[in-house]
Parts: sequence; C-alpha cells; structure tokens
Amino acid sequence: MPEYMGCDNVVIGEIGPHTDWHHALKDVSVVVHLAARVHVMNEASRDPLSEYRRINLGGTVILARQAAECGIKQFIFISTIKVNGELSLPNHPFSENDLAAPESDYGISKYEAERALWRINKRTGLPITIIRPPLVYGSGAAGHLNTIRNWILKGLPVPLKSVKNKRSFIGVENLVDFIVTCIANKKAYNQVFLVSDGQDLSTAGLFEKIGDALGKPAWLIPCSVRILSAIATILGKESVGTRLFSSLQIDSSKACNALGWTPPVTPEEGFRKAFDKYAD
Repeated sequence: MPEYMGCDNVVIGEIGPHTDWHHALKDVSVVVHLAARVHVMNEASRDPLSEYRRINLGGTVILARQAAECGIKQFIFISTIKVNGELSLPNHPFSENDLAAPESDYGISKYEAERALWRINKRTGLPITIIRPPLVYGSGAAGHLNTIRNWILKGLPVPLKSVKNKRSFIGVENLVDFIVTCIANKKAYNQVFLVSDGQDLSTAGLFEKIGDALGKPAWLIPCSVRILSAIATILGKESVGTRLFSSLQIDSSKACNALGWTPPVTPEEGFRKAFDKYAD
C-alpha cells in the first residue's frame, strides 16, 4: 500500500505479472493489496478467466515476490468470500475451516492467488494475512446496491417481501478498521479471516435498510419465491435470482476472538453514510 502513515501516492500503471513495484515499496513496512479485476458487467474478453488470472494472480504474485525481496514485514491480501463459494447452506455460515469451492472466474483467480501467496510465504518467510470479505458497501457504492438505491428512489414496487434468506455484508468503515487491526499484529500473521458486519440481512431486509438510509421506505410486496425463481429462469436471469433468494453467510468469530475485533459501525450507520447524499 504506497500511501500509509502520510506517505506519498505512487502511480503504478498497468497491473500484471510483469509490473515493477520496487519504487512503490521503498520505505514501506506493510503492504495491503486490494487492487483486482472485479465485477466486469459487460465482459469483452474472449477468455475472461485468463484476464482475471493476469491481474489477480499474476499481479499479486509479482508484488508479493518483490515485497519479500524488499524486506516487507507483512503482506495483507484482500481476497473474497467467493473463494468459499457463491452461496451457503441455510444456517451454515462459511468459516475459515471450510474447503475452498470457488465457482466464478473472479473467485477462482483469487483462490489461486491465495495458494501462490502461501507458496511464497513458505519459500521466503513473508508473513501473509488473507481477508475474505463479502459484498462491501460504502459511499459511491456501485453494482447491485446502486440498482437497489435507484429502484427505491423511483418508488417502484419490490416483490421480495417474502424472501427470508440471509446474507452477510460489510461496510467499508468496518473493513478498513479490521485491516488496521491486522497491520503489524503478529496474531494476524499467516492467517485467513472471514469478516462481516456481524448482522446478516435478508434481501427484503437489505431493501429496508437502504430505504431507511435514503429516508424513503422501500415498497415491498409479498410474492412466492418459487414463482419469482421460475420467472428469473425463464428470463435468463437465473444468476440474479440466485443472488436475490439464496443465502451467503459468514462466521466472523475467528476475527473477533483471535484479534479482539468488533465491528465499530452498525449496518444502520454504515448504510446511512453510504447513501446520505441521496437522502431527502
């Protein structure tokens, strides 16, 4: 992380397996690596997995190798809960002890980067900390949260009141606080952590939280989940249906117990900060 404790910004340019990071690593003791290829909504590549690997695997490996050469004391890698899988069984949240089961190109590339980091750790002794967050929300949130915000602001009906799934999220303030907790903390060395806000929400609950933050209650109406799933499949939106109706829960107890960490910001406060500029 070129900017930390008052250091200047350093422009890197293209990230990949041949990036030269040495000038960015000068006078740095801890690297927090967040850069990645993510959420490509309109994929143009004929081989998306290779593109994900080029940046998420190749870019990470070359940075970690050069970090080890420069004597970096800790390498913190922001991975993804998608390494564990796309959905969890009801009332069976993912934990660090679960076998990896990535399905998406993004998740696969992140898991391969994790494995490569452990090999570098074994060869060089570079202390590694891996963090797998779920969906991160905050000011300027894009993607699906942006879609939900626009839907609510337009006052459109949302037929999701009957959805009773559970999904974990983490506000950017909580994620940053956990990263800071891990920095130079030897209890975090060579560990994997799953972190969230600690309060899981159904899809309907997510709409309600964002509506409350916007000062405009979401217009939720009941509808059979089975019917909604069938409609999503017919429309070729099965992956969207999966995100809306399935569960993806995280057990953050290791982070809390091992490092004494608790999320400092509640989901209510986090969503309010994220959408404050849109509220009446």
